[in-house]
Amino acid sequence: MAHLLGGEALHLEYPTHVVFDSVTIGISDGDRIGLVGRNGEGKSSLLGMLSGKIQPNSGRMTQRNGLRVGVLDQSDTLDSDSTIHYAVVGDMADHEWAGDARTRDIIAGLVADLDWEATVGTLSGGQRRRVALAALLVQDWDVVILDEPTNHLDVEGISWLAEHINERWSKNTGGLMVVTHDRWFLDAVCTTTWEVHDGIVEPFEGGYAAYVLQRVERDRIAAVTESKRQNMMKKELAWLRRGAPARTAKPKFRIEAANQLIADVPPVRNPLELKRMATSRLGKDVIDLLDTSVSFGPKQILKPFTWRIGPGERTGLLGANGAGKSTLLGLIAGTVEPSSGKIKRGKTVKLAVLDQQFRELDQIGEDLVREVLGRFRTTFNVDGKDLTPAQLLERLGFSSAHLSTKVRELSGGQRRRLQLLMILMDEPNVMILDEPTNDVDTDMLAALEDLLDSWPGTLIVVSHDRYLLERVTDQQYAILDGHFRHVPGGVDEYLTLRSAQGTGSGSNPSQSSGTEQAKPAGPSGAELRAAQKELNANERKVSQLQEKIAKIHEKMASHDQSDYEGLGKLTAEISELQDQVDELEERWLELSEIVG
Repeated sequence: MAHLLGGEALHLEYPTHVVFDSVTIGISDGDRIGLVGRNGEGKSSLLGMLSGKIQPNSGRMTQRNGLRVGVLDQSDTLDSDSTIHYAVVGDMADHEWAGDARTRDIIAGLVADLDWEATVGTLSGGQRRRVALAALLVQDWDVVILDEPTNHLDVEGISWLAEHINERWSKNTGGLMVVTHDRWFLDAVCTTTWEVHDGIVEPFEGGYAAYVLQRVERDRIAAVTESKRQNMMKKELAWLRRGAPARTAKPKFRIEAANQLIADVPPVRNPLELKRMATSRLGKDVIDLLDTSVSFGPKQILKPFTWRIGPGERTGLLGANGAGKSTLLGLIAGTVEPSSGKIKRGKTVKLAVLDQQFRELDQIGEDLVREVLGRFRTTFNVDGKDLTPAQLLERLGFSSAHLSTKVRELSGGQRRRLQLLMILMDEPNVMILDEPTNDVDTDMLAALEDLLDSWPGTLIVVSHDRYLLERVTDQQYAILDGHFRHVPGGVDEYLTLRSAQGTGSGSNPSQSSGTEQAKPAGPSGAELRAAQKELNANERKVSQLQEKIAKIHEKMASHDQSDYEGLGKLTAEISELQDQVDELEERWLELSEIVG
């Protein structure tokens, strides 16, 4: 296959460390490459060198003459004053882009729910990200480089993107390089996986499942002494081979040795034992939602349904953005009152929620991690073994040095893991995880899943990460047009049902560009006043956060550009503030629908 893009003997270093030393890589026609590795190992730096945004200290970049390279990175370069229409298709006449099947499909798959003539500046961070992805994909490229393209996409959007990538080029043409923590997506689109670790780039054949299989076999052959990491990866491999064997059917390497390796590895979970333990902690009654419905004024969010949540159940919730998942979680947690029906809670229920905010961590930002852990129990039982808080922290990817770090100085991913650890050590018996994969790399996701495997309680998970959802839950339910229903076929059945009912929630630009849609009547009375009050407060909070972000940007502009550690901390602050803005803006959209 013809060479497209690459580098020879690349050396890249920053003042504090060497990132790559004499690395040689290449992308050829037909390559579909997934890039994996722990946060900080150099994935974004490698993408930067391939896209030409970062120059190596030594070595040579190579590129075919006339090569067209399209890049979606973490920065936002969209013009806030332009319309979505212009940002995506530019000056192209309506009949030109509307007459192109691929462009129509991209618009329908990514931005059909947005007002085609709205300005980019009015969009949330997640919506801007989708517009930027659509603007990239409508153009013709020989090589496409994507940095976390699945962020802000729901399960349907991720499924659409995988299908688009697989159909974008004919066989053995074009090149793809993608960084994502979405392991289902890696399996769906990639034929090669590159692992970035210890200053090298190591290639593996196949997608994520194949990479896990080969990595365990590689470690076995090398007699690796990292027994903790090895055991965790073996456990995940056992799930991949037993729970989804079709995923490892594509690679052409020999798998007999790997099958022997896991021959004596038990299933990742013992559901009967976990249910027995959960029943002993909870009793038979957990939470029953009986003929329950929720309405805001005349708008019915959830139609009457009954759901009896049992001890030890591990359930995934599916639904489009705005379908009512947060409302359902609120019913379970007791923060939302039903409009009809009743909710019964067992007397022994102790519920905890891992949400997308860090409110409890913000209150202890000046405390050392050691001090925080010291307020909890001294031991925690995992897989029949008593572990100290420090050992649990190590299992989640922290080093002993982090014990002396202030909570506010932790990265987004570390804060997420500390938040989970604090919840586990508080010993709840019912746990809700709302998008737990934010800011977490694939290795840490595997460690998180490994920890949850031995947790004996009722688990309810909302996540756009299809791999995690299938990995840690045993059943899935969905909200479709306000109806709550069981989907025995899991995510595949849900996507089929969504496709059959039609998923467009906004005007389709290819049919009615700029057409204003009729809005449903808003609620009245107390609900309307409460919603309007929260909406006003929401807008003030967003404005305050955006002012903070602008000030940090100004600070970065005047900061010493060679101080990578300092710049990294400022970037982390911006990321955390932007996450809060995105959450508030999603809530703003929900409130806007209520107010009308």
